[in-house]
Amino acid sequence: MNITYKIEHSPAYASLQLDLRANETVLVESGAMAAMDSWIKMKSKMKGGLMKGIGRMVGGESLFMSEFTAEGRAGQLLLSPGVPGDIQHYYLDGNGLMLQSSGFVAASHTVEIDPSFQGFRGFFSGESLFLLRVTGKGDLWFSSYGAIIEIPVEGDYVVDTGYVVAFEDSLSYHVEMIGGLSFKNLRTGILGGEGLVCRFRGKGKLWIQSRQMYNLLNFLDAFRPTKSSD
Repeated sequence: MNITYKIEHSPAYASLQLDLRANETVLVESGAMAAMDSWIKMKSKMKGGLMKGIGRMVGGESLFMSEFTAEGRAGQLLLSPGVPGDIQHYYLDGNGLMLQSSGFVAASHTVEIDPSFQGFRGFFSGESLFLLRVTGKGDLWFSSYGAIIEIPVEGDYVVDTGYVVAFEDSLSYHVEMIGGLSFKNLRTGILGGEGLVCRFRGKGKLWIQSRQMYNLLNFLDAFRPTKSSD
């Protein structure tokens, strides 16, 4: 049975309201809880054991996850991701979803979250070495910086690596250099994640973000106070 939810203040400062049934449990990324009814109980645990917990931590997630249970009666839980942006809901029904590291917000307790090593493809995209593979059956909520745009893919589709949020595992993918990138700016492209794109093939859903955090950081860096050379 689906968890009743409401996403508010989208897409800039989205928050997630979960209305839990009596004795219903939900998994939440550590630190995402903003407010809740007093009878909802929280328990931190290393979901999936030590190795999976360490894998999530290396992949950008917390070593621990939190379980929230509405004990004895229905209750309301309010969640707020750490980065300003959007929240997206997805229902897993035996299929799988690949999710950018740090994108997980909450899920039904029947859902499994595992890190999936993507090797040099992740390194050269300027992103984490890990994606999270989400499987099982139940509700999933994920977030990103900026608004989230859903794209149905049939055939080929190309996205700048820094804008990929999530995609169904029915899609295959590989990272390649965008046409026209010269050797002169190759170093900048590799280190900053620019000039490289992710080519998806197959049929399935893809989610991208409307803004990229690295671009914001580069913009703000120009206004960073620096010490005088005197």
